[in-house]
Amino acid sequence: MVVAGLVAYHNSFMGPFILDDVPSIQNNPTIRHLWPIWQTLSPPHTGGATVEGRPLVNLSLALNYALGGYDVWGYHALNLTIHILAGLTLFAIMRRTLLQPRLRQRFGVMANELALAVALIWTVHPLQTESVTYIIQRAESLMGLFYLLTLYSFIRAAESPRPRTWYGLCLATCALGMASKEVMASAPLLVMLYDRAFLSGSWREAWRRRWKLYLALASTWILLGYLLFFTGSFHNALVNARKMGIGRWPYLLTEPGVILHYLQLSVWPHPLCLDYDGWPFAKLWTSILPPALVLLALLGSTVWACKTNSAWGVLGAWFFLILAPTSSIIPTDSPAYEHRMYLSLAAVVVVVVLGIHALVGRRTIVVAAVLAIGLGALTWRRNENYRSQLAIWNDTVAKSPQSPRAHNNLGIALAQAGRVPEAIGQYEEAIRINPNYAEAHDNLGATLGEAGNFPEAIAQFMQVLRINPDSAAAHDNLADALLQEGRLPDAIEHYQQALRITPDFADAHYNLGIAFGRSGRMTEATEQLEEALRIKPDYAEAHFNLGMALGQQGRIEDAIAHYEQAIRIKPDYAEAHFNLGIALAMAGRTPEAIEHLQQVLRIKPRFTPARDALARLHASQ
Repeated sequence: MVVAGLVAYHNSFMGPFILDDVPSIQNNPTIRHLWPIWQTLSPPHTGGATVEGRPLVNLSLALNYALGGYDVWGYHALNLTIHILAGLTLFAIMRRTLLQPRLRQRFGVMANELALAVALIWTVHPLQTESVTYIIQRAESLMGLFYLLTLYSFIRAAESPRPRTWYGLCLATCALGMASKEVMASAPLLVMLYDRAFLSGSWREAWRRRWKLYLALASTWILLGYLLFFTGSFHNALVNARKMGIGRWPYLLTEPGVILHYLQLSVWPHPLCLDYDGWPFAKLWTSILPPALVLLALLGSTVWACKTNSAWGVLGAWFFLILAPTSSIIPTDSPAYEHRMYLSLAAVVVVVVLGIHALVGRRTIVVAAVLAIGLGALTWRRNENYRSQLAIWNDTVAKSPQSPRAHNNLGIALAQAGRVPEAIGQYEEAIRINPNYAEAHDNLGATLGEAGNFPEAIAQFMQVLRINPDSAAAHDNLADALLQEGRLPDAIEHYQQALRITPDFADAHYNLGIAFGRSGRMTEATEQLEEALRIKPDYAEAHFNLGMALGQQGRIEDAIAHYEQAIRIKPDYAEAHFNLGIALAMAGRTPEAIEHLQQVLRIKPRFTPARDALARLHASQ
């Protein structure tokens, strides 16, 4: 299983940060330190980051950052480790379940082989790629691992003559799961359902034997409630859905079709799509009723199986209870995401493997091996789509052409690749699909500004503020464009507005410092640049510009210290080497000044001011 997981995902380790990775990892200041731990366990409440209300996920990202900064290899390696551990835990659960008294006679002889078949297919299934290769969806796989460990620890406790340690582990992993993702909410119910079906035989007996454990497991809902309501993550999710025009009933009526799509992808995993933002909401009875009837039949069968204490009821409950938090009446920003099937897929795989066993008996493991090889090859192929921003968003637009978010993100990737006209076309397509898509207006404005078309850029940023007046980023971007147009007082006003909305906005502090510097207000410029560095200590450009501001105030030694800091962060920062060389020359440290000016010419051989300054220093000697 370990080898199969490594082979299937060996080409996933260099996939870049995408989509929600940016706010949750790259723009997340709380992962840049491990101490004090309570700050690391307090992810930002920005109303959109995946880490919001999920402290354990944030802590895992902080560990990655401590070990390797923003090197994606380490993040992918930890994601795959979590996934393989979850697969091994699923194997252990399946094996021990098949050896339970009510199943042993039928499956006990092949318990190892059947458990291996289930866990192997589940591990290499391409539907899992979004939870493994898309870095921030570690939230799903980490929660999945703790969910599985909760059930496994419970099974071990029930079989152990000294169960206290296993009960403690069961409670601990349940609490850790609650701190990872809200889907963990159903774990206490699944544990009790498993107990009734395979161990105790009835609700009454299960409660009599282990009521203390069930109360303890239920107490973890208090932690979940705190994370959902007191951190604001639940409220922010509803607000985001409302901003996108997603109501509860349209969402609920759409979900039967979404769940049937999940089932289709479980059996035939094509086409896989990163973003279902363009999924149409069901409005007509012809699109609502057929999938709803199918789903009601499956749900009714599950309820009947649970009522009669059938083992199949546990599988059905596993599928529906795990999907319930995201596929019911609580709307999110999209009706469908493939990572939501991470754990529920296990129920489908069990049904398939047991069906194969009923047909071919002992040759089940051979059939499962062939399936695993085919599925692993599809997983490898799917991971190729994650190799770059451009590849994944081209793939997403091809599969979901009505997704404004996909067009917007393809525009970002194209702009980063220098293909500006194509990027502008993608932004305009996103706006055509959704005229009130603020982010697309914002990105279009930024791209137009970089192309020098500042009047059009300003018009786009004004559109963003019409849609969302409290967008600090839009105020900051509008101020940048106004600054380029020479409208300095207006630019300063919008930078200040951005900071009133988001006081810890490092870029806005930095930009306001630049604006104050251009207007000759050097003391205020220094204060703003120092504030940007307090928020973001590794901000090389802020160190550089603070050095310039201090130099203009005659504080040469302080300026030198900041230029040196900028170079420590960005060793090939030619402008910082140049300014440092000039400052060192002014301080009488000529040999060091010459060294840094020579370094400028190694980085940029045609940097004429450095060549001239170097000539003057040599002449003075």
